[in-house]
Parts: sequence; C-alpha cells; structure tokens
Amino acid sequence: MSYDLSIIEEKGDHPREFCGVFGIFGDPDAAEKTYLGLYALQHRGQESAGIAASDGKQISLHRGMGLVWSVFQDPAIMPELEGMQAIGHNRYSTTGSSDLMNAQPILIRSRGEQIAAAHNGNLINARELHTMLEENGAIFQTTSDSEIALHLIARSKKATIEEKIEDSLSQLEGAYCFVFLTNSKLIAARDPRGFRPLCIGKTENSFVVASESCAFDIIGAEYIRSVEPGELIVIDDSGISSRFLKARPQKSFCVFEYIYFSRPDSIIFGEKVDKARRMLGKKLAEEAPCDADIVIAIPDSANTAALGYAQASGLRFEIGLIRNHYVGRTFIAPHQKERNLDVKVKFNPVTGVLKGKRVVVVEDSIVRGTTLKQLVRLIRSAGAVKVHVRVSSPPVKSPCFYGIDISSRGELIASSHCVEETCRHIEADSLAYLSVEGMLSSVTEGDLQCTACFTGDYPTEIPQNFVKDLFAADCGTTEK
Repeated sequence: MSYDLSIIEEKGDHPREFCGVFGIFGDPDAAEKTYLGLYALQHRGQESAGIAASDGKQISLHRGMGLVWSVFQDPAIMPELEGMQAIGHNRYSTTGSSDLMNAQPILIRSRGEQIAAAHNGNLINARELHTMLEENGAIFQTTSDSEIALHLIARSKKATIEEKIEDSLSQLEGAYCFVFLTNSKLIAARDPRGFRPLCIGKTENSFVVASESCAFDIIGAEYIRSVEPGELIVIDDSGISSRFLKARPQKSFCVFEYIYFSRPDSIIFGEKVDKARRMLGKKLAEEAPCDADIVIAIPDSANTAALGYAQASGLRFEIGLIRNHYVGRTFIAPHQKERNLDVKVKFNPVTGVLKGKRVVVVEDSIVRGTTLKQLVRLIRSAGAVKVHVRVSSPPVKSPCFYGIDISSRGELIASSHCVEETCRHIEADSLAYLSVEGMLSSVTEGDLQCTACFTGDYPTEIPQNFVKDLFAADCGTTEK
C-alpha cells in the first residue's frame, strides 16, 4: 500500500480493493507455483506484480507494472528466480501512486541479511511512524506504508527474525496481512483484528499461504485453515510453527470480502464465499421482494447473490448482461479515462432475454452510482419495460481506513441521498438495499464483522490527520 499525499486520483464508482499475497516453502518450483497463485489472485490487484525467491543463499526479485502474465512473459525471468521458497504480490494502491517503485515484494538488506516483504492492507498510523523513522535517520525508497514495517524490523534490537517481525508488527495499527521471506524462512502474519483474509494450505511436500484459498486450487494444494487474527506463522525446514502477538482486541473481519472482493470459489475467514454470497441474495429477496419476470446480475461479482435472490423469490434467473472478460475489473483501472472506457466496452445486453420483461437487477454494492446509471439505461435500451435494482449490501455511507479504497464521505451517494433520491439518480423503477441486520445474519460470525463503511462504527480510533489529509487526498472508489 502507498500513501503518497501528492497523488490525487479522479474518482471511480465502486469500492476498490488493495492487494493479494502468496507464499510457498519447500517446493523446487516455488517461483512457478507463486506465479500461478498470483494468477488466481489477479482480481485483487492489477497495477503491478512481483515475486521474490530464495535459494537458501540469496533472494532474487522480479517486479513489474501490469498483469501477472505480462510482468513474467519473458522466458528468461523464471530461471533467475531459483529456490525452494518464494513470495508474491499483486498490487492495487489504496493510498498512493501507481509506480514501479511501489511494486512489491520489497527487498532490503539489513545487517548483512536479506528480507523481502509483501503486504495486503492499510496502516492507519503510517504517517506517525513515517515521521518518527525519518526523524531518526531512515531513508525511504518508496511511498508505501509496507516499507515502514521493514524499517521497524531493521531497527529492532530483538535477537531472532521472528522476534524482530513481532516487534515491528506490535507497533502497527490498522489492517495488514504480511508475508516475509528470508533465506531460510517464510513468515506470515495477520493483524490482531483480522480485517483481511489469509489462509494456510499444504501440498505433499510444501506449505502455502495466500490471501484466498482459490490460489491453492490452481497448484493442487489443500486448504488447512485461516491464519488466526494476531497470529504469526513461521515455516522453515523443521516445519510450521505459530505464535501470537500480545494484542488481542475484538475481531473485525471485513464483510466486504464476502460481498464483493473475494472470488466465490474461495474460502475466507473459514467460510465458503459462494455460500455466504447466496445467503446475501436470499435474505435480500426476503427483505425486498419484487413483482417482476426475471432476475439478472451485474456480472461477475453479483452472479452468486442474484442466484440466491432468484432461488428465494421463485423468479427465473437469466443472463441479461454479457461481460467482456478481456476488460479487467472496472474499479481497478488506475486512471479515470480508462475506467470510463471500461464502462463502455465491458457489458452488452442480451436483447432476447430483456425485451418486454420486468427485470430485477441484482448488484452487490453502490458507491457513487454512475456506472449503475449507465447500466440501467443499457438494460432499458434492450427493451426492458421495468428495471428494479436490488443491492445485496447496505448503503455505503462512510469511508474505509482498513484497506478498501472507498472514497471520502462527500462522494458516497448514500451519505447524502436517501434511497428514493438514489433511485431517481440511477433512473431505476425501484431500488432496495439489504439491511445491516440481514447482511450480518447471512455470514458466519456476523457479530465479528467490520461494518464501518455501512454504519460509521469504526473498530479502531482513526487519527485525525489520517482522515483529513492522507485518506481525503488519495483514496478513490471503484466502478460500481
């Protein structure tokens, strides 16, 4: 993640996510397996990708801007990434510039030893730590808050690398999942509140960690469990061991992972995303029924919720919009002009399905409403006589400071407009959202979910300068 305050992005229209991390230990094809894992996690970041690999003597690194396949398309790259252990990263910058210097993993040398790090999340005390470190002589090579953790590790007086990492992480506030690589160890850590998902898998001879379990499937690894909030996992030649950070606050899992970010074929927070997303759709049908002919989804992230809505309502599910899969997730395009192009080429209506029909359109979330307005018009242009929008999450009213790039409060349509006003803005015949209670009843451990972007009830204290300067200067939204 980055927090370059000089960068001000034009805003899109959907909540954006951050990054995906992957690590593997004990596999002779570690870099190739990491490449495949990153490929499965491509939805979590499309700005840059990188892999660091260790052969036991030194760590090799390759990073680049763009999608995973393009960063590693040169056949000469992989042979340079030798070793039995590797970590990888897909990046989307939640609070900073899209620049090669901020691509991850980040590799440093401290006291003669190398350590590489990849990070998913957002540190809310980054400004304070950055200032403190600079005043004490630290020289930063990036505008990424991830680098702060490495500086703290390098300055730690603890004896072992595990203790140094624990010392570093104990000073961080906010959301993080880290994977660290040394010449002989792979270390993974999740913040004490568990905002972001991180899970452990195993092949016959190796251990794997990843943001989502879909990264295990592609390499034939078996899902074992989630990394617990505040847990530090150490993997080396002797196997896998675990220790916990001292802080043990209330858990705060990001419910948006279920709603939108994670792939439906993944397991996160110990639950299958497909199951949770179907329940969201079913609960939405119970709370907001509609007199209509068919149910369609805004593909692809709303597909599963739309199936749940159709099952619970008894309405027929149809494929009414075709998505061009050669266009990336709209919200993840780094510049506004590219987002606008994405909206124009990303969807095409199926006229034979929509013509003459009263249509329920299931969407997973609305941030600004601009893209949805265009889609409602597109569906009407295909002959739909009624367009009713149903949203499988509550209205997004507050910004997020834990790794989701949701815009400042003033740009969230639900923060200043009632449902009826939003309905008129998107030009729908009706609009209804899932309630907060309905959302939490649809997922496991609903009482442990972070709902700050819906309720404004933040699980941590937010530094005022972060709210006023860091977030407002740089966080955007995504296309929805």
